Amino acid sequence: MASLTGGQYLARTLDAYGVSAVFLVPTTLSAMLVDMERETSITRVVTHGEKAAAYMADGYARATGRPGVCMAQNIGAANLAAGLRDAYLGCSPVVALTGGPYEWSRGRNYYQEIEDFPLFKPVTKSSRQVMDASRLPDQLDQAFRDATVGKPGPTHLELAGHTGDIIENETLIATVPQPQIRQTPANRIAPHPQAISDAATALRSASRPVIVSGGGVRVSGAGELVVALAERLGAPIATSLNGKDTVPADHPLAIGIPGLYTRASANQVVLEADLVFYVGSQTGSQLTLTWQVPPTSTRVVHLDIEPREIGRHYPNSIGVVADARLGLAALLDALGPVDSSRITPWRERARELGSRWSAEVSPLVNSEASPLRPERLTSDLSRLLPDNALVVADTGHAGMWTAAFLDLSKPDQGFIRAAGSLGWGLPAGIGAQIARPDAQVVVFTGDGGLYYHLSELESAARLNVPLTIVVNNNRSLNQEINPYTVAYGGKLTGRHHELWHFTDINLAALAESLGVTGIRVTKPSMLESALARAVEINGPVLIDVTSDIEAVAPKGMATPADDAARSAHK
Repeated sequence: MASLTGGQYLARTLDAYGVSAVFLVPTTLSAMLVDMERETSITRVVTHGEKAAAYMADGYARATGRPGVCMAQNIGAANLAAGLRDAYLGCSPVVALTGGPYEWSRGRNYYQEIEDFPLFKPVTKSSRQVMDASRLPDQLDQAFRDATVGKPGPTHLELAGHTGDIIENETLIATVPQPQIRQTPANRIAPHPQAISDAATALRSASRPVIVSGGGVRVSGAGELVVALAERLGAPIATSLNGKDTVPADHPLAIGIPGLYTRASANQVVLEADLVFYVGSQTGSQLTLTWQVPPTSTRVVHLDIEPREIGRHYPNSIGVVADARLGLAALLDALGPVDSSRITPWRERARELGSRWSAEVSPLVNSEASPLRPERLTSDLSRLLPDNALVVADTGHAGMWTAAFLDLSKPDQGFIRAAGSLGWGLPAGIGAQIARPDAQVVVFTGDGGLYYHLSELESAARLNVPLTIVVNNNRSLNQEINPYTVAYGGKLTGRHHELWHFTDINLAALAESLGVTGIRVTKPSMLESALARAVEINGPVLIDVTSDIEAVAPKGMATPADDAARSAHK
């Protein structure tokens, strides 16, 4: 036991837990940050907004499985809470530290003071107040524990004092924990033998099974096992967007992503399945196209670490509560040898649907048009990405284009994406690159997403973060074309452009003004050299790709012709 200030304890313990960077907007925990400089090698990253700090911590966490730490004084706490929304929806282990009102200032109209604490409840797994430094050891430990056990998610500690100053300056008698990296999965839950037996029986008996590999497979490090299961069964295998990098895109059984952000042929395969096996994935509206793909009457096997998810949307479910890696290993043992030739016609049908989709989109994928078609841009990225690329995709159209047309086939290529917060991509990419200097982070976003946190280009330049930012620059929020067409009565008229057009800006030149190398791509043949140059530059690079303002990501729903074909096939 030793006598330490709260700031010293925080700095040393974060170091012991394996935290290598913290993300913040000043002024918060100032004494701790000085202790951090003097006693640890933790990088202190100052951002231009609390939401960006939360997004950077989120990208850091998703890239490593280690909790990302973000901080703000109480005046910025509401902004930080807003930034945790994506980490919460994306099941990402982030630990947020904020200041809180003084006991003597509560309810007295103190300058800029509100009760921010309640704002954290809906976006965290746990949110606690630390009113005395003696409680710092157990509360900090619990925040990291909550973030990493079971289904990961963000946690929050409100430290007494507007900047956390009461807690960091108080003295406590404590022992700093021994070095032990805190990361997901913090514990692995083994499956019940009967649940495994029931799941194995169901999979053996299915005539048209499909496996869907989710983000839980990624967190558990179980990608090779879910692929081994698909090969054992001979079953087509899809992924959620969160699980995109768990299955090599060039695997002969891979069918892509079903749901809303989708490859349409994947939806067709799932619709025709007589059993869908979800592994480490919530059956939410995005993955299931609002529970239409598959219909809720479909027989489902669901392996997930969170028991509340099983049977939540698909009542005809066989549930296995387990860590994905342990559950899949047990299932492979229980299955034993399987005659996969029994479902050869089903595999051929899935392959036929995929080939038909590829033929349909081929003119767009191979288009030489300028401005570029996003299908060509993302398809070319598949070929040109470095072998160690970690793709960080924004939401909206950025998520849709990467879901359908970006293929990751190399074993060291990875993928993380926004769970719904447009603008997440750039700061999350900065956090991911800081966390993973061994990877080449490639952010894929649109101009609409980039503008949210454009100022963080300065942060990337200041810190010399060597990430590549690819911007699908269509000078608009053209995802709004369809909604506004409906709102205007079926045809865009009047001053509709006020609602979704932007000024045509050379984003490469803008990046240069903020210290980031800018490269402009105006035709498809320029992309390869732009990416090659970006990889060689020791620092951040923004590739401004001028793209077609009319290009709208395709819907993934079946057509009447597809429905007829499905009925005939069955």
